[in-house]
Amino acid sequence: MYDEDWPESVAGWELARHGHHENYRKRLANGITVSARWDGEERSGVVEARVEPIGIGRTLTRSRKEFNSKDDFFTAARLVVDMAANLPSMRMGAESPADSWVFGEVAGNVEAVPGTDAEPEVELTFTLTEGRTVELVMTEEQTDDMISRIYSISKHVWSEYHDDEEDDDEDEEDVVEQEVPDVSEVDAGPDTGHELMVVLEEKFGVTQDFVMAHVDWSAVIVVGEPAVRTLLDRAEELADAVAPGWLPGAVERPGEIWVVLHRAPFRS
Repeated sequence: MYDEDWPESVAGWELARHGHHENYRKRLANGITVSARWDGEERSGVVEARVEPIGIGRTLTRSRKEFNSKDDFFTAARLVVDMAANLPSMRMGAESPADSWVFGEVAGNVEAVPGTDAEPEVELTFTLTEGRTVELVMTEEQTDDMISRIYSISKHVWSEYHDDEEDDDEDEEDVVEQEVPDVSEVDAGPDTGHELMVVLEEKFGVTQDFVMAHVDWSAVIVVGEPAVRTLLDRAEELADAVAPGWLPGAVERPGEIWVVLHRAPFRS
């Protein structure tokens, strides 16, 4: 189909309707096109990614089955887009998988509102100093990952900068020492999955290389040595460090043992 055959746009996808068929297309900067076809009468759909902007080149990937749920269909389409966008460029002379579309300094605060689609998403709006706005739609996993990365930057980079500022302030003015109340007994422990991973790395030396997580963060799993043995040897210390939000336990697998930290039932 030609460009003029795609008259509609839905959630960033080009859309063309033909009877009870809905054809969706998303063209990526690296020369890959993701196509998704939904049959409204049969209630089924397939997803595929092809080389070339118009989607007629060789197929890179295609869903192995037809999706009978439209929610599952769109979830699969989004996953294929995530995968295809990170592939090397398929265009001659281009090395980046995604060219920089816009770059600018953000003015004021970033607006964040719940997404309008059925999936749990967030819509972020950045206002640039040059006057334009940029709107991004991100999934729950992507926003969790972004928050974790920003937290890591804040901890290892910005915190040093602020420490230097505080040292300068102390040199310029007298510091009044006040008794700091002991709040160690009311430590709530990690809440989110990313906070839990920070605790595992800081207190037990278990890095992300040994950690897996369920998509909904209902459980975090530690596999491989020496991470598993470290946690088993320090089981009581681990239980105290992750309480009350997480419950650790050991699971025997063929030829190995996993440490599984389940989210406590009373945590959402």
